[in-house]
Amino acid sequence: MPFSTINGRNVPIKLWAPLEEVDSKVIAQLKNVAALPWVAHHVAVMADVHAGRGATVGSVIAMHGAVAPAAVGVDIGCGMAAIETSLRANDLPENLRPLRNGIERAIPVGFDAHETAAWESTTDELRAEGRALMEDYRDLRAQLKGVDGKVVTQIGTLGGGNHFIEVCLDTEDKVWLMLHSGSRHIGKALADHHVERAQRLAHNQALEDRDLAVFLAGTPQFEAYRHDLFWAQHYARFNRAVMLHLLGEVVRRFWPHVELRPAISCHHNYVAEEVHFGEELLVTRKGAIRAGRGELGIIPGSMGTKSFIVRGLGNANSFESASHGAGRRMSRGEAKRRFTVADVRAQTEGVECRKDPGIIDEAPKAYKNIDTVMAQQQDLVEIVAELKQVVCVKG
Repeated sequence: MPFSTINGRNVPIKLWAPLEEVDSKVIAQLKNVAALPWVAHHVAVMADVHAGRGATVGSVIAMHGAVAPAAVGVDIGCGMAAIETSLRANDLPENLRPLRNGIERAIPVGFDAHETAAWESTTDELRAEGRALMEDYRDLRAQLKGVDGKVVTQIGTLGGGNHFIEVCLDTEDKVWLMLHSGSRHIGKALADHHVERAQRLAHNQALEDRDLAVFLAGTPQFEAYRHDLFWAQHYARFNRAVMLHLLGEVVRRFWPHVELRPAISCHHNYVAEEVHFGEELLVTRKGAIRAGRGELGIIPGSMGTKSFIVRGLGNANSFESASHGAGRRMSRGEAKRRFTVADVRAQTEGVECRKDPGIIDEAPKAYKNIDTVMAQQQDLVEIVAELKQVVCVKG
């Protein structure tokens, strides 16, 4: 479907979601963003849009010389990674519980962490990257308290919420490995620190929503945030790379001769310095992936539905972006009130995963229909592979 446009106070708002399906709270948030004086051209709204803190999840905000830390979100650098393997469906055993158990033993989930630096027992390349990342971390320590103990040991861990690790089959019965995670506790600590700093600045005092407080380019506060932001984005990507390595090692214990293709990796909560409409802009994608022409990305559904490997079409109107997933259609609280463990079991039939009260808020029907979301962004991406999970590990 083509996008629709509604008026914003400063710039228009272009939506890839049907306007009649976007609730009033989301529209109010979008109009607050579109009223910011630093926003460039328009606000692009993805098909999976839903309410967030300050800015909606599923929005792309391009600014002239400004960035809003709350619009990036607290899980800086959250994103996806996927690997196609040489395995086929008939290589998998009927009972997939031992494989799920092996993944859960190798990769801590929820609040758990490794006992030591997980990357030190991986590859030379990952060891070098981990050491360089931790060397850069020393510049952040002065402004953060009480996070040191987790920064090292949470690399290579999943976390909770909607983060997951999956073993999937595509439509040709090829086996894929896929995961979703971000910058763990350190990303939230940095985000909270900078949101608080931004909200105290004089130029943000008149904002209708103080969660849209910005840092302005050329100021010490902006440079400090930019440094920490890019470090946290690196940390998140590295976290996924270490998990992929650990996941690959688990798979090799079951299938020693498996071959793993090069990984596909993409952020969907981040800031990038990009050129659009001939201008250098700071582009915040909050719940959106970059979909430049020819670029590969990942758009997951829920723990009981399909996911997609996609190739970007480079649509200028979306700032070369696409949705980051199906998007929630109800809050976690509403999902817990509406669904039962029996509902989760029915909605995840055929998937080896947890089926207990702790993941009711992740019930597949708490999310929008991923096929509908994909149909609404045919001008943003083309589908390369369609995946369906057979194993799902949740935090």
